[in-house]
Amino acid sequence: MKTNSSTMASMEPTYILMELQKSTPMVCFSLPTFQKSLGHAFYRSPLSFSTSSSGSISRLSFSTSFVFAIVPESPNLGGHGLAFTISPSMNFSQAVPSQYLGLFNSSKCLSANHVLAVELDTISSPEFKDIDDNHVGVDVNSLKSVESAPTTYFSSEEMKNISLELISGNPMQLWIDYDEAQQTLNVTVAPVRIPKPNRPLLSKPLDLSRIALEYMYVGFSSSTGTLASDHYILGWSFNKSGLAQNLEISKLPSLPQRKRSQKSFEMIMILPVAAAVILVIVIGAAYIIRRKRYEEVCDEWESEYGPQRFSYKNLYKATKGFKERQLLGAGGFGKVYRGTLATSNEQVAVKKVSHDSKQGMKEFVAEIACMGRLRHRNLVQLLGYCRRRGELLLVYDYMPNGSLDKFLFSNEKPNLNWLQRFRILRGVASALLYLHEEWEQVVLHRDVKASNVLLDADLNGRLGDFGLARLYDHGSEPQTTRVVGTVGYLAPELARTGKATTSSDVFAFGTFLLEVACGRRPIELHRVPEEEILVDWVLECWKRGGIHDASDPKLEGNYLAEEMELVLKLGLLCSQSMPAMRPNMRQVMQYLDGNATLLDMQLDSVSIDAFTESNEAFDLVMSFPSSFGNCSVYSLSSNRSNLSKGR
Repeated sequence: MKTNSSTMASMEPTYILMELQKSTPMVCFSLPTFQKSLGHAFYRSPLSFSTSSSGSISRLSFSTSFVFAIVPESPNLGGHGLAFTISPSMNFSQAVPSQYLGLFNSSKCLSANHVLAVELDTISSPEFKDIDDNHVGVDVNSLKSVESAPTTYFSSEEMKNISLELISGNPMQLWIDYDEAQQTLNVTVAPVRIPKPNRPLLSKPLDLSRIALEYMYVGFSSSTGTLASDHYILGWSFNKSGLAQNLEISKLPSLPQRKRSQKSFEMIMILPVAAAVILVIVIGAAYIIRRKRYEEVCDEWESEYGPQRFSYKNLYKATKGFKERQLLGAGGFGKVYRGTLATSNEQVAVKKVSHDSKQGMKEFVAEIACMGRLRHRNLVQLLGYCRRRGELLLVYDYMPNGSLDKFLFSNEKPNLNWLQRFRILRGVASALLYLHEEWEQVVLHRDVKASNVLLDADLNGRLGDFGLARLYDHGSEPQTTRVVGTVGYLAPELARTGKATTSSDVFAFGTFLLEVACGRRPIELHRVPEEEILVDWVLECWKRGGIHDASDPKLEGNYLAEEMELVLKLGLLCSQSMPAMRPNMRQVMQYLDGNATLLDMQLDSVSIDAFTESNEAFDLVMSFPSSFGNCSVYSLSSNRSNLSKGR
């Protein structure tokens, strides 16, 4: 074949099976089949890659395609790969096998090499920052690819990329096209029976004139490492004057049958024994893992709470293994998952809470069981619990509409009208009255706020999150404990006494009333200073004779003026800084039900100084090591302060 300056080289398709014999440059491809060996096969004559072209004839553009197969000695364990190579020489005497693919060594990866290679790499080499162990890469003067991609091809039928496994042993076809005018190298790969995809795997801008010398050799290089593979080139077409001629797949030789070695017979004898041993180990491990997965903590004293204890196995299956897609929310005290109990097909919310102390656990579980007996239509029902290792799991009724704050403060939920809001306020007030006066013990909630009010399917409000709740007997005094709660809802006396009371719950409910009526959070620091504190702002609107100006703009005035005024003034009354000036929850219900009239409060009896004192308590409260958090719904804290109940 002539390759002078006036003739472009064009190779007829080669349909011989090319097998490698140890580094000998020849047209027949010699491929390594032993450990740590290399091999090369190049077209016998150099081709013109002149960078000083005459006329309009291109000297750098080329097109090639070849069918290859990589057959590992051990299934799924290949020993490096092969590369199509354009090189100024066929002398690779200083090259080493393994990750260098028979092209370079550790000191030969230089810009003076003038080597372009398209690698089919089956080992991930950190030295070259390979992306994975099954990729195609474009290499310039070294094996650190300038462009690479996992081995895939684009299917026009399925309109997506489909993965290929280089070491599958199946024949595949690779197309490489370089356009000198566009200075672009395109690389495409596909299974051998698939036509050339219309989208290349790689498209790399490349100036070949900076790499190629006047005459270059084209061919293949290959190597193995600790593991061996057979590399085959079943057909090859190359053209420097246009597109490479298509290979006729039917004319390609078949891959040879692999000879069964003595090692294979030994493996045949060893494998059944090894498989039996592994099977026993796997079964044993599976049994142990299964036991560990469902392992619970259960002390003798818990037997009295049996009906309220759930098995971890049932909760695990109900939540589909606590998968992320079952996640309802997360907060300072843990994550909440949606689940369906297999025994009853009932939907539940399962709260996972971490606990790192056994101190007070018996008392804490007793308190959980006690709260599990609470029954009110406006409370989220606590159905039971489970203990496992460092986790406490709490099971609640599932509330399909989530928390109220999402409706008030975000665009995730539709706007609530005034009728719905007023009904929610009455429902939460009714629940607090039940907790304070109507149950067998006094229950202090200690964290009343919009994010702890959940909405059922009919948008009825239900008070949840009893993670900070405390119980004490009627007629007795609540004991001093650590200050907990959320800034903006904390009564000022808590900072002085550390003693939560029903009156401090009323203070938080007053802030909640304003929150729902105004559609604003208690503290919004992004506003102008006079509007940052919600209570102060509502009071200021009342002072200037426009208390309705504080109503939520999203209501667009669609509310009963008397009810709005009642809610706003009642919110201010409940938020008084002096506990004795606040109503109790029974009086609050009478006002909301219209069974009592809220006497006109005088502005001088509700001084701004009083509310300022309340706001100044924020910094003081924050200095306490409290269980503070703007946590998600269904919370129940199990930290040391809760377990010991501060007693």
